[in-house]
Amino acid sequence: MITSANSIAEHWKDVPETDWEDWHWQIRNRIMTYDGLKEVIKLTPSEEIGVKRSKGRLLMAITPYWLSMIDTMRPTCPIRKQCIPASEEFDVSPNDMEDPCGEDKDSPVPGLVHRYPDRVLLLVTEKCAMYCRHCTRRRIVGSEAHLTSPQNFEKAYEYLKANRRIRDVLISGGDPLMLPDETLEDILKNLRAIPNIEFIRLGTRMPVTVPMRVTENLVSMFKKYGPIWISLHFNHPKEITKRCKKACDMLVESGIPLGSQTVLLRGVNDRLSTMRRLMHELLKARVRPYYIYQCDPAKGISHFRTPISTGINIMEKLRGHTSGYAVPTYVVDAPGGGGKIPVAPNYVISQQKGAFTLRNYEGQIFTYYEPIEDGEITRLVPSVAKQNKTAAKESKPSESKTAAA
Repeated sequence: MITSANSIAEHWKDVPETDWEDWHWQIRNRIMTYDGLKEVIKLTPSEEIGVKRSKGRLLMAITPYWLSMIDTMRPTCPIRKQCIPASEEFDVSPNDMEDPCGEDKDSPVPGLVHRYPDRVLLLVTEKCAMYCRHCTRRRIVGSEAHLTSPQNFEKAYEYLKANRRIRDVLISGGDPLMLPDETLEDILKNLRAIPNIEFIRLGTRMPVTVPMRVTENLVSMFKKYGPIWISLHFNHPKEITKRCKKACDMLVESGIPLGSQTVLLRGVNDRLSTMRRLMHELLKARVRPYYIYQCDPAKGISHFRTPISTGINIMEKLRGHTSGYAVPTYVVDAPGGGGKIPVAPNYVISQQKGAFTLRNYEGQIFTYYEPIEDGEITRLVPSVAKQNKTAAKESKPSESKTAAA
């Protein structure tokens, strides 16, 4: 058995580069069985149980590329924790839900979720290159939900045509990049033919779990149906490899804006230093941090969940302490289908008529006075100029400090 830190990469050392760089080869050679995984990594007792039982809850599938990033000497390796099932997935929690985001009740036709007035979620496949152990949609992901049925697609297109308020479609799944280029193109062509659809987004993790999927043919096809925005899913800075950056570069340089949705996960990224480094690495790869999600109460992932206070504390130390572009929005997807609710540190200390008392990132207190309308004339409260001048003087930084935009 191979157990050295570089053992997994060694396992595929004789694979020709042309095969390794072929995403079809990566999918065909995924590790999906207990015996296959034991050949390349020594499992912990918890993993032994989890892998043996994973078929009953969510299939295991790990690409060779992703496995090659694992530190086999660290059972707590953040790459490892995201892909190898553990016994904790089968612990029962009273707050777990089969469909924590309430998608099924907001699904007017198969594979389409319509919760917000002007946008929908279009689920086009139940397959992923790798099955993340924290998956919130595990009730259908990895199953035989038949989301790729042509009949389902036609019903979705008809619904979008009949509901002209809908202007934004997010294509997701599973992972839509598991579909052949031809199938993806057919979906994009049909969506672009609907006059009210202005904005198309695609949610995928394959540029992270198998970046070889981003090919010249794929990006050329995307350009035909642009503008298309892509939402990626990064959870740890270790995921942003040289190979992953190449895939991101190909997408960005073809005119596709990239954003990242990160899930706050216990033992993976619930430390400020890890999350801040991830946000910085994303910006360096030209990926805009978009959301940090509180981990949903889906069945089998309670061991990944943190208190909401953990996320608030991280946001407290990001805002004002790093570039604004590196600060995503922290949200809770309200259990039962209430949608995304932003959660942030409390910067509003008090509110009264005409004035807000606010706290900045350093804990300093400031008062903002609102204008008062008097007929057609807008004037400030008479004492505002004096008060603002005093506040500015009191909050003026010392000579040793520098202002940051």
